[in-house]
Amino acid sequence: MPIWKSIISRPDGIIAVLFLVITGSLALLAPVIFPDGPWRMVARPFQLPLADMKHPLGTDALGRDMLTMMMYGARTSLGIGLVSTVVAVLLGLTVGGIAGFFGGRIDSLLMRATELFQTVPNFALALLLIAVYSPSITSVVVAISVVSWPPVARLARAEFLSLRRREFVQAALLSGQSNLRVAFSQVLPNALSSLIVMSALMVSMAILFESALSFLGLGDPNVVSWGYLIGAARAVISQSWWLTFMPGLAIMLTVVAISIIGDAISDSQDPFFERRENT
Repeated sequence: MPIWKSIISRPDGIIAVLFLVITGSLALLAPVIFPDGPWRMVARPFQLPLADMKHPLGTDALGRDMLTMMMYGARTSLGIGLVSTVVAVLLGLTVGGIAGFFGGRIDSLLMRATELFQTVPNFALALLLIAVYSPSITSVVVAISVVSWPPVARLARAEFLSLRRREFVQAALLSGQSNLRVAFSQVLPNALSSLIVMSALMVSMAILFESALSFLGLGDPNVVSWGYLIGAARAVISQSWWLTFMPGLAIMLTVVAISIIGDAISDSQDPFFERRENT
């Protein structure tokens, strides 16, 4: 079943897509709608949401507009989630693909290296990497990518190892095609479906990782993210609950929406899904 058909066949899938499209559009349009940036003080501090329609989400402890900060925060959180996932998938696919396609000593060496990264807890390794370098967007992306690629490598290895033994791959090799051409033209297209499902779930995990790092003060101090907003408002949570509630709600809804789309993509790869839907 096509991916788009699997998504639109579910009411929650349609809602998830609409939510992500709206959130992504607001994130992209933030510099156009609010060209002065998120750091400008525009009203009195701790203004309640809807108390002033100029600032419908209220203001923070320094009188900065929360709507502006939420939109700029979406740019950072979604951007880091997408970029770190792309880097992790490319790295994991390269390592796992080479290991699974060639096997033997190359497979053993690359998998031992992968297991070495997996012996350290993910969050602890991310904290260590950011502590070594100064907190920045680049260091956060690198840290999340480094802790995220090993599962991709193991999945890619399993897919390439299985497909490498198929008759159509063996026939392509016997016809004189190079290993590189066979890997890209025959094996990779058939391994992408499971990798796409994992990638969708990795985006949500990357957003949570970034939020946790920013909450602990290890994010880039020069940019706003949803995790930064929660961390900055934790000292006044008892008197200004909405300052942590709104970015927390945005994170939760985004992660849920991405998970729903991931489930829909997984269903689209299930050959028995359409049969179950029709019975």
